[in-house]
Amino acid sequence: MEPMRRMTTSELAAEHLRTGLRSGRWGETLPGVARLAQDLDVSRHTLRTALRQLETEGVLAGRGLGRSRCITATGANISSQRPLRIAILRHDLRPTDNAQTAAIIFEIIHSLESAGHTAFFSKISQLQLRHDVRRIAKEMAKTPADAWIVVAGSRPLLELCANLPIPCLALYGRSDGLPLAGAGLDRIQAFRAVTRDLIKLGHRRIVHIVRATRREPVPGAPERAILEELAAHGLTTNEYNLPKWEETPAGFYKLLENLFLYSPPTALIVDETARFIATMEFLSRRGIKVPEQVSLVFPDDDPALAWCHHGIAHLHWDSKPLIRRVVRWVDAVRKGKPDRKIINYPAEFVPGGSIGPVWKG
Repeated sequence: MEPMRRMTTSELAAEHLRTGLRSGRWGETLPGVARLAQDLDVSRHTLRTALRQLETEGVLAGRGLGRSRCITATGANISSQRPLRIAILRHDLRPTDNAQTAAIIFEIIHSLESAGHTAFFSKISQLQLRHDVRRIAKEMAKTPADAWIVVAGSRPLLELCANLPIPCLALYGRSDGLPLAGAGLDRIQAFRAVTRDLIKLGHRRIVHIVRATRREPVPGAPERAILEELAAHGLTTNEYNLPKWEETPAGFYKLLENLFLYSPPTALIVDETARFIATMEFLSRRGIKVPEQVSLVFPDDDPALAWCHHGIAHLHWDSKPLIRRVVRWVDAVRKGKPDRKIINYPAEFVPGGSIGPVWKG
């Protein structure tokens, strides 16, 4: 048996570059020598030796003095033929999202696995790490994955993802305006329709309850749409319309108690199924009737609520284009084609029996 030969530093650098090609880390060209040498922590001489090796293999091609090397069809083929490991970073490990969101995620997993990829949930969640971006980044770095799908990410987290070397896609979340691939919903016009309908019914004390990630550091576009529509109708807006609360069951119950203590809202818009059900339970215990005494709107599309006799006012959208968007993005990552488009699909407001005129009692 021949003794095992140790790889030289330039050979190790070349292998590192091959790994980057396999993961689809770069698009059509590599970064410059100075940048790559810094990233790999090697000298420029060592890096140039590694690059010449990949040129000999036909993986890279030079484009002249002072210009970065391009990835050849052979190099691109390295990534396009290999199945990827796709990690999914959830907002919460507990099943608090609505049934449609869960169904969409599992359909994405099924579609990716049918294409030969491996898709899996990460062991940590954003809420579990208290939205601490540094801690989340460390956990992501420990996870062997070729790309990430980040579900309902906060703005700071998605800003981080936009600058990571590993490809990331924001599924929902605060991705507007970032150079980051995204698939989500356009709920702005639907929220404006909700607010206008409630105002026509005489509502003036309208409260929208959402997580802190939707309020901070500034309200998201859909949340702003509600506040802007209220202001357009001459209504003063403040923290009452978009209240802060501790994101625990006890904190949510305390919020509801405080809201109905002095200036009870006449209309509530409550995100996520778990909190919407908790709201209905709270109102039932207090003997507050829906919609006679308070109107309720659910800004999601959980099919379970279709079992309510008079129907729940909610938002509706087609999930199929969103699922196809995620699968196409993974295919682009595998082929080494950069894709940083944010595509949002429209939602529509569906009135139901949970809204009505303001109570005159």
